[in-house]
Amino acid sequence: MALAVTEPSGGSDVANLKTRAVRDGDFYRVTGSKTFITSGIRADYYTVAVRTGGDGFAGISLLLVEKGAPGFSVGRKLKKMGWWASDTAELFFDDCRVPVSNLIGAENMGFAGIMANFQSERLSLAIMANMTAQLAFEEAMKWAQRREAFGKPIGKFQVLKHRLAEMATQLEVSREFTCRQAAKMAAKMAAGKSVIKEISMAKNFATDMADRLTYDALQIMGGMGYMRESLVERLYRDNRILSIGGGSREIMNEIISKQMGL
Repeated sequence: MALAVTEPSGGSDVANLKTRAVRDGDFYRVTGSKTFITSGIRADYYTVAVRTGGDGFAGISLLLVEKGAPGFSVGRKLKKMGWWASDTAELFFDDCRVPVSNLIGAENMGFAGIMANFQSERLSLAIMANMTAQLAFEEAMKWAQRREAFGKPIGKFQVLKHRLAEMATQLEVSREFTCRQAAKMAAKMAAGKSVIKEISMAKNFATDMADRLTYDALQIMGGMGYMRESLVERLYRDNRILSIGGGSREIMNEIISKQMGL
């Protein structure tokens, strides 16, 4: 299963997507393209955001498209900086016929569904950032304890002791904040409410922290951290997408400021 929202003309501006679905009897005819679609190669089914109405968020619907549908094709596998275990692809719709029964929810109400999904995705990305940072921190700690320079483990030098102490503090604060917002989100979802501002904050805080910790972990490990055989090298690359996917940190700040009434 893959979610197809992002298009060549833009990703953050979901309300302005261009892929169009026109009703034709018991079918929709879909024309357009998507890009940067996670699991686009391996997926058998695609939840595709399309424009069924006028401009803006009120004209967006969600359609379930099956691989092999007439007029639907999967493009090339895109080469990425990180996340190599997950394929990413382009999708093309050339007068693709999709049964009306494949409409997810009500017509022209897809934007709300996308936004609701984004909250869970952003929380998941915050958790991933915390876990990535945790792994990088553990690797840096092990290296600092066993790597020797000038007659003693490098972790005994004050500059690295203080850096590791700061890394541990940043990680703990981020994990606690994320857990707190996850609990708040669960409680509010049960009451039919959302935690838009706080989840956006958690994503930004966690991904910023993970950017710093993976950078510092690689720096502590020096040349070994730069080698492909090092776990930290992969964590450094994989982490970079977390502040982009699910809504960039700039979009998160826009959401936070709007929720603050600015």
